[in-house]
Amino acid sequence: MASFNPVRRVIAFNRVTPEGYFSDADGGLDWATPDSEVDARAASSIPTTGTGTILFGRRTYDLFESFWPHALDDSRTAPDPHREGRRSESIRAMGTFINAADKIVFSRTRKAVTWTNSRLVREFDPAVVEELKAKPGNDIIIFGSGSIVSLLTRRGLIDEYQFVVSPTLLGSGRPLFDGKGKTLRLELFEAKGFASGTVLLRYGRAR
Repeated sequence: MASFNPVRRVIAFNRVTPEGYFSDADGGLDWATPDSEVDARAASSIPTTGTGTILFGRRTYDLFESFWPHALDDSRTAPDPHREGRRSESIRAMGTFINAADKIVFSRTRKAVTWTNSRLVREFDPAVVEELKAKPGNDIIIFGSGSIVSLLTRRGLIDEYQFVVSPTLLGSGRPLFDGKGKTLRLELFEAKGFASGTVLLRYGRAR
């Protein structure tokens, strides 16, 4: 998912449907297909040194804040936020990374942020992201946050898109992209299918 680089990349990681929805109409994610292989791969890509950085829009931050600070206990596993009753060591590794990461949330409506290592930016400012990219460190991750993904895409600030496509058609939902951008050609880095029917697609901007 991420790595340490002299110049940091911005990676958008999203579970999506084949229609391009990243949540249902109510913001729910219980349609995402559970897959231990996908979880293990994500856990194996967690940086072993340094601190991660995650960018959020307000809605995704609210969802993460309501779950992850309370999800880790003394167990070797952690609960799956997408599927009640499911737990794994890989999910715990992801939760540990998320809780420890520096978290930047772009929001006009949040009055404050109290989750560990969180910083509130009142207006979306691409200069904030450009400054982060210019510093050595681990790659910068965006989970969900369709509004921020769209804004960063229009400014050419996302270096890699990672889509975990679930074999589910929702019929309606929230599209990841807002439809206001220009055509962007992408280069396929990887396409990998899993036994669950889930497909991982990794794309970068075409050169």
